[in-house]
Amino acid sequence: MVSDYEVLELPLDGVETPKLCLDKALLVSEIEKLTEKASLDEIRVNLRNIIDSVNDESVTSKWILEPARRYNGNCYEIDPEMFAKNLQQIIDTYSLDRTIYYLKRLKKSMVKVKTGRINDINLNRWKEYEFLYTDSLWIEKKRERSGRHMASYWGNFIPQIPQQMMYRFTRQGEYVLDTFSGSGTTMIECRRMGRNGIGIELNPSVVSQSTELIESQENPYQVKTEVVQGNSATIDYEQVLKERNIDKVQLIIMHPPYFDIIKFSENEDDLSNANDAEDFLDRLQDIARNSAKVLEDDRYMCLVIGDKYTGGEWIPLGFQAMQRVLDTRQFKLKSIIVKNFQDTKGKRSQQELWRYRAMVGGFYIFKHEYIFLFQKH
Repeated sequence: MVSDYEVLELPLDGVETPKLCLDKALLVSEIEKLTEKASLDEIRVNLRNIIDSVNDESVTSKWILEPARRYNGNCYEIDPEMFAKNLQQIIDTYSLDRTIYYLKRLKKSMVKVKTGRINDINLNRWKEYEFLYTDSLWIEKKRERSGRHMASYWGNFIPQIPQQMMYRFTRQGEYVLDTFSGSGTTMIECRRMGRNGIGIELNPSVVSQSTELIESQENPYQVKTEVVQGNSATIDYEQVLKERNIDKVQLIIMHPPYFDIIKFSENEDDLSNANDAEDFLDRLQDIARNSAKVLEDDRYMCLVIGDKYTGGEWIPLGFQAMQRVLDTRQFKLKSIIVKNFQDTKGKRSQQELWRYRAMVGGFYIFKHEYIFLFQKH
């Protein structure tokens, strides 16, 4: 397990953000002195001097720790822009009482860690988690390219989804269950983020290929990740966990086929080969009901699914699936997230054709899918 501050450092896009390593003890001492001053102007001058000193690369700042001095937890690590933004907020405050309040809050963020009940988010430094989404509309311009993900696998979802879910709804070292493991997107993110993972995959050849891919991903936190071959609708989840000495999982991620939009195999147990929409929904409901048995109480299930278009009619498959999960009477709905749908390689080269078809057919082209978030009762 790593500290809460180290959790902040994990890049989501594969690009390291340069951080400042500031002298925590010196900064805390300075803040304590400032809270005793009666003059707003004096406080503002001192804070501006700190910003200038930290940002001036031509001089050695007393606030920045050199590598040899980074010991005993005295490093206050923070993005330089965020640090300047925090101090500027205090400078721009016009009330002395409010200024003192912000100074004390800044000090608290340096010396105390307050994590969420089901995650590692340090709530005393919540502003620094700018990469975490809290809105119900997600616009992703592109699929993340870092890690060992296989973008060529049909129907796989973008790594940003399990990233966001695991950051918000798990702690490092906890277990994530993916009932449709596919190319191993969730398992790869488990390795990158320090979560243990179990994936269920129907197709033996996909199990073999994805396992090789997952194993090629670095595992700095030494977590356990495994893809189990089996039918996610009928597999005994409790037995799977028991064989691995696991009591419960803390997050379930479900990204099923969107019925028959993409045919993944010839196996009749494959949800993409369901007899009809009702058969598909029946099986999906069984998966939700059965997997819920191994989900810890009050923890979360994430269902990623889209709609389909058949015979000139829009089929609200997403909301039908949502209702089936609720019909298990084991979950309550927490959020409905709408995410932009990336073009498939085929549609990307036929954008004008699809636009023409939409005009002729009197419909709108799919550009979104849903992320339904449930909490177990």
